[in-house]
Amino acid sequence: MNLEQEYQQELAKSEKRDFTHSWVSSSGFLFYLQVGCLVAFLFGAILMLTSKRYEKIKAPVQESSLYTPQYK
Repeated sequence: MNLEQEYQQELAKSEKRDFTHSWVSSSGFLFYLQVGCLVAFLFGAILMLTSKRYEKIKAPVQESSLYTPQYK
């Protein structure tokens, strides 16, 4: 009987420490994990947008459609 009682105590200890059995610690961990991933995603997106700015394109434009049109 003593062996069974020790087993139940060890099982209870391991369930308290286990991530899947403790709802409070797992929900807190998952919340901060989501916040960290969101911050990392936003930081990466902002860094990408600032490092790859759009440059002005030298596209061919008809002379008759300019601000001051030039006709032949």
